[in-house]
Amino acid sequence: MTKKINLNFNYKVGQHIDSLNNVVVYYNGGVDNSSGRNTSPDNYNIGIKYQCVEFVKRYYYEHLNHKMPDAYGHAKDFYDKDLSDGALNTKRNLVQYKNGSKSKPKPDDLVIFSGSTFNKYGHVAIISSVDDDEIEIIQQNPGPFGKSRDKIKLKNIDGLWTLDNDRLLGWLRKE
Repeated sequence: MTKKINLNFNYKVGQHIDSLNNVVVYYNGGVDNSSGRNTSPDNYNIGIKYQCVEFVKRYYYEHLNHKMPDAYGHAKDFYDKDLSDGALNTKRNLVQYKNGSKSKPKPDDLVIFSGSTFNKYGHVAIISSVDDDEIEIIQQNPGPFGKSRDKIKLKNIDGLWTLDNDRLLGWLRKE
């Protein structure tokens, strides 16, 4: 089933709006839009077109040559709350760090956000750059008026790296 609602007439659903390492970010119109499933030539499930999950999985597949063992799930499901900091998340085959980790976030890490009143599925994005006091993320489907790039303050408190966003659960890394 395809559902396309566009509240921002400056863009068309499926329009190329940004890219990172030659992996394109597409505009999705509304958080709940769906435009069919994207699969790779070898039938790996990349996700529902133009959703945030589809972008990060496509980025990891195309740029990092990484397939996640569990190819399904909403954005918030990427983070396993039962794992300790620095443990292997076997569903994603990535090392998981909690928000408040000894490990500083790095470019290409995934950042996972919990659900909210307006988006029960959560959100996932990729870290595009890291500075001493902030990170930049690149994202697909941040909402009809959201930006593909955003910055989040980064703090080191007592040796623990924390991203200043109440919904940010942690980050995942290919090691």
